[in-house]
Amino acid sequence: MEFRVPLYFLALAVFAMGTSEFMLAGLVPAVSAALDVSLAQAGYLTSGFAVGMVAGAPLMAALARSWRPRTALVGFLAVFVAAHVVGALTSSFGVLLGTRVVAAVANAGFLAVAVTAATALVPPDRKGRALAVLLSGTTVACIAGVPCGALLDAAFGWRSAFWAVALLCVPAFAGVWRIADTPGEAPGGLRAELAELPRLAGVLLLGALVNAATFGVFTYLAPLADGVAPVPVVLAAFGAGCFAGVTAAGRLADRWPGRVVAWGGGLLLAGWVALAVTAHVPAALVGLAFTQGALSFAVGGTVITRILHLATGAPTMAGSYATAALNVGATAGPVAAGALLGAVSPFWLAAALVAAALLLRAKVARPGQD
Repeated sequence: MEFRVPLYFLALAVFAMGTSEFMLAGLVPAVSAALDVSLAQAGYLTSGFAVGMVAGAPLMAALARSWRPRTALVGFLAVFVAAHVVGALTSSFGVLLGTRVVAAVANAGFLAVAVTAATALVPPDRKGRALAVLLSGTTVACIAGVPCGALLDAAFGWRSAFWAVALLCVPAFAGVWRIADTPGEAPGGLRAELAELPRLAGVLLLGALVNAATFGVFTYLAPLADGVAPVPVVLAAFGAGCFAGVTAAGRLADRWPGRVVAWGGGLLLAGWVALAVTAHVPAALVGLAFTQGALSFAVGGTVITRILHLATGAPTMAGSYATAALNVGATAGPVAAGALLGAVSPFWLAAALVAAALLLRAKVARPGQD
């Protein structure tokens, strides 16, 4: 199909940006030693990226809504690449931290516009499939980001990881350039699109809760698996499950969004409880890592599709609302899990968050929804 070429290039850019976000987990020790800062200070690179993602999505989407989609995407991609080039060259930790925030803002802006642009490439009944292709870049980054960053650091130094991300973005420019450069701003104006937020608040919170559960566990999955099963195997199982889940959601989200969230959410809740109880069993840990990754991204991907279907009055801002909600979850989940670590297992926290999401879904679901 004609839409696939630019869509897959958009997914490549999303993969590069996701890799940039996840690779930092494996580079913190090397950056700490190279730039003579403490591990805690080096960890601010991850926090800075998260803050940039949360704030950047709505701000950049609002800024770019009067731009043509191709112009916005190329601009955000160019800023993202430039931030990584500067990051690879600098010897100042302050400058490096600044480049992480700038890269995250550009990433958030790109993703917010890309979500809207990707769904505009397909008929309304195929939005879920288009999003599945786009979000597959993130799921592959979940699998590859940390190990690839660590391997590049070991072979060529931590700066090589920044150069690699910048180079990955180069082919994406060609695909983005093929997107139709239609006028960007909708006639309703920004105030009208912002007025949609109260109506969307429930489903946005639903997406944030599901993502908080997912990333609260993912952040601490390696130490939780250590001594039980090979950590790379567990991480790979989770990542492969994420890819399978977002692919399945692309087929199901357009036809039965309510069923995917309700039934998938129920299974997701049961799986987190099962993991909390059986995480000490190697086979159970690996198997449930796969199924929980699949269910998490199937439900999360379906919620994004639902947001876009509901946000008819916010055609240029809907993608940013979804992006911001998911990143609020991706930031809050690890923070909460870290604060409770030692007292409450991240698996139990994930179960509680998904239970809250299901209760919320019961309140915001519309009569007759699939």
